Amino acid sequence: MKKFVLALGLTCAVTPLWAASSTDLRTTAEKSGFKVTGRYDETIALCEAFETHYPGKVDCASFGTTPEGRPQMRMVISPAGYLTPDAARAHKQTVLLIQGGIHAGEIDGKDAGFQVFRQMLDGELGADVLKNVVVVFVPVFNVDGHENFRAWNRPNQRGPEEMGFRTTAQRLNLNRDYLKADAPEMRAMLGLVRTWDPAAEMDLHVTDGAKFQHDISITAEPVNSGDADQQVLGRAVRDSVIAELSAAGNKPVDFYPSFDDSEDPDSGFTDSVSPPRFSNGYFVLRNRIGILVETHSWRTYPERVASTRTSIIGLVKAAARDGAKWQARMAAADARAADMGGTRVPVTYKTSDIARPIDFLGYAFTRTRSPISGDLMTRYDETKPQVWTVPLRDKVSPEGFVQAPKSGYVVLAAWAPYVRPVLDAHGVTYSVRKAAEASAPVESFRAESATFAKNSFEGRQRLSLTGDWKNERMNIPAGSLFVPVNQPLARVVINLFEPMAPDALVGWGVFNNAFESKEYMEAYVAEEEAEKMLARDPGLKKAFEAKLASDPAFAKSPSARLDFFYRRHAAYDRNYNLYPVLRTDVKTK
Repeated sequence: MKKFVLALGLTCAVTPLWAASSTDLRTTAEKSGFKVTGRYDETIALCEAFETHYPGKVDCASFGTTPEGRPQMRMVISPAGYLTPDAARAHKQTVLLIQGGIHAGEIDGKDAGFQVFRQMLDGELGADVLKNVVVVFVPVFNVDGHENFRAWNRPNQRGPEEMGFRTTAQRLNLNRDYLKADAPEMRAMLGLVRTWDPAAEMDLHVTDGAKFQHDISITAEPVNSGDADQQVLGRAVRDSVIAELSAAGNKPVDFYPSFDDSEDPDSGFTDSVSPPRFSNGYFVLRNRIGILVETHSWRTYPERVASTRTSIIGLVKAAARDGAKWQARMAAADARAADMGGTRVPVTYKTSDIARPIDFLGYAFTRTRSPISGDLMTRYDETKPQVWTVPLRDKVSPEGFVQAPKSGYVVLAAWAPYVRPVLDAHGVTYSVRKAAEASAPVESFRAESATFAKNSFEGRQRLSLTGDWKNERMNIPAGSLFVPVNQPLARVVINLFEPMAPDALVGWGVFNNAFESKEYMEAYVAEEEAEKMLARDPGLKKAFEAKLASDPAFAKSPSARLDFFYRRHAAYDRNYNLYPVLRTDVKTK
């Protein structure tokens, strides 16, 4: 039996609290009628037991270690025995990544996965259900959060009796971390993604929100974003999962069922494109399919596990049937991405205000003034099913575009240590400049305004910039990074470096120092220097007077008036508000 280093540095066998017999691979959840879910020692032991019980068909291993010292486990499943990435590629297997417990209170995926993969391996779902398919199953992504275990971690959820917590031990939400990759758990997961290159990833969640009859939502990308040909494939895969659910008697929807006004069902729904901080917004940047499964929190735990199980079956069946076609289309999408230099690329999306009415399966409800909050409160009567006619806004289109550089991006050497670990985590190709280059023709971004968020988010102070790229000649130091656009992960590169992109590194505060003023001119010195500047430059005097006349706020602000002259003085810091990532149309060495 393998051993793993657990929290507090203690090394122990993995079976002291839970052990699977040679014939009973059921989870604690199954044994309890899905009233409770097991602790993480059960996950480790079950993973090991599957490997023992299905020799040559299952491989169990750790792919990372959490901040509290727990192993992140993954189970590779292949009835044909293709248990390594090289073997899977050599035999043209379609690889699926099934991920549970990213929010560890939403733990349906762990218990559904162990159940359904046992049934598949035992042949209960047909001999060919896993034909030409390799599954990489991560029962619990957020392991430390899973062990922050108690009742009421999910107050809007019916079962299990106790569950884990939403965030990691470092209080990071992993489903906000895919692109910036701050958490060690995320960097380990991205290592798994780099190694296996799954054709599709399925992320298993539970919603919050209102009470209604629909029991699950299936959303995916590429559907409204990413490679145009891949969007056709993304819709087909999503619809295959929905068809499997419908055939099983579930009531799925193909949009995230969160009311525009969370307390008012009449407000309806708005579909959108998830930014790449989320799993289903990230895999589209890799030209792969990302599927978000959200069971409904007000269904019971047995119901939720059952619908999650059916969702997994739907994806596996689609991959077994059409996986070869998926692989061909993905290879073509990779080739198109590797030729994106100089093209116009969307990075943000908008949903039209135009709505269409849909029938939505709800319950009778009332909205009355609450004596507690003083606000309108919605009460649902689950004994009275109703069909609501509500608006759905689902016409999504690109909004913000960038013109990708013909060659790539240059990260100035001083900032390379912040960026290299992120590039490595994603598997982005880059090179390190061996020699300096003087007066290189580049595009630079000097921010016209830089606005720091008032509050931190995910431990970072977000930053919003306005400005544009402009041609300039700049010195590029040795040790700077050159990151080419023309590679299969072009969309990852563009979304990391374009300031307009919603999860660009600059937006997450990675370069905040570049947008903080580090030097200044005392007011009395600025007054004296301004007098000299006005005396020797009539054009400056004219511009200052015009600004005073046209901008009342400027005219009333002593600091803004002095800053007008400081910015034009030789003392001004020319690197202030310079984004330390450049664009180039010339391949650098």
